[in-house]
Amino acid sequence: MLSMFGLVGALALLIFLTLRGMNLFLCAPLCALLVALSSGITLFPLGSEVDFISSYMSGFSGFIQAWFFMFLLGSLFGKFMEDTGAADAVAHYIVGKLGMKYAVLAVVLACALLTYGGVSVFIVAFSVFPMALSLFKDANLPRRFIPATLAFGSVTFTMTSAGSPEIQNWIPIKYLGTSPYAAWQESLIVAVFMAILGYFLLVRMIKKAQQNGEVFEARGDDPLQSKRQLPHPITGLIPLLVVLTLSFMLHEALQQSALIVALLGGVLSILLLNFKHFVNVQQAINLGTTGALVAIGNTAAVVGFGAVAKVTPAFQDAVALMTQIPGNELLGAAIAVSVIAGLTGSASGGQAIALPLVAPHYIDLGVNNSELHRVVAISSGAIDTLPHNGYVVTTVRAICKETHQAAYWPLAMLTVLVPLLGLGLILGLFILF
Repeated sequence: MLSMFGLVGALALLIFLTLRGMNLFLCAPLCALLVALSSGITLFPLGSEVDFISSYMSGFSGFIQAWFFMFLLGSLFGKFMEDTGAADAVAHYIVGKLGMKYAVLAVVLACALLTYGGVSVFIVAFSVFPMALSLFKDANLPRRFIPATLAFGSVTFTMTSAGSPEIQNWIPIKYLGTSPYAAWQESLIVAVFMAILGYFLLVRMIKKAQQNGEVFEARGDDPLQSKRQLPHPITGLIPLLVVLTLSFMLHEALQQSALIVALLGGVLSILLLNFKHFVNVQQAINLGTTGALVAIGNTAAVVGFGAVAKVTPAFQDAVALMTQIPGNELLGAAIAVSVIAGLTGSASGGQAIALPLVAPHYIDLGVNNSELHRVVAISSGAIDTLPHNGYVVTTVRAICKETHQAAYWPLAMLTVLVPLLGLGLILGLFILF
């Protein structure tokens, strides 16, 4: 019982401190320490099977080992797009052709295209942010909605849809013997529903903020735009297409490593096409590498908390309880994956923990594999984006340089409420039809 109180209390404290803007390098390990103390876990590696230091650092270092090059190249890609003016050139072209009222739609579509093309949702934010910043500035939209816009285009109707090359759509294949196109008809209906509803809510929230007097507020560290000759818009689109094409072509052969090749290709294409347009290439490299370290460090700090939480008796009890929910099997699987993803702050983590237990149990009961695949995928992307989620922390703080107080609630509306309604819709389609 004490272990459960410690786990829930530490998670609540981590969420509270994150919303208050606390440094995650401090509050994440401190909250993890509370989890360890309440569960009787040994603090130091003194020969015991499980200890706090080893558990936390395995999660922390494991994430950095798996994602460092993607974060580094993604940050450089975004910074190069910004420093050369390529992002501004693309933004001005879009505004000139479509009008400022479609600035938000342009950002959403850019994120959706890259996500469905196989670019990791973490890296999509790095890549599209410079263009989003320029579009929001030209349209005079409140910049605190940029994280919500990036997240909506990345982690909702694209990430968990049929055919998506994102890991959240591929993990179930291993356990269910399905394909990435499992239940594609129902998935298409849900994706369209989430896209339309989410875009309507996003535009409505922005308009309400504008009516309250909110405008775009420039900052001292924004890239300078005045009296500058921008490159041709095509030189900004080609690097994005290089990343998209290489990621799509190499994904099946290289899996996650395909993104390293794709981002390297994008970075090199910017250098070749727009080298003469750099304001300060050395500064761009320095800022890009520093930004990558901050982003991956913040995310790894939260991943370390999840690693400690997963070895506690309370977490094991919660997983066992969630995977034995009575009633409709698809509903039980949805609840189990959602809750575990929320506890770990990770959609893929929720699937990886729940599926080894859920899949055999429900398959034995005769549940349709394709239907279970799609329910698991969509439910993993529902309440995983709590304030301490690694993607949320990286996008809000490290990339967009916003505060949780200002930027999180619009993001939560689009990445929690909309996917939950989408989950309800697909459950209804499967159960009723």
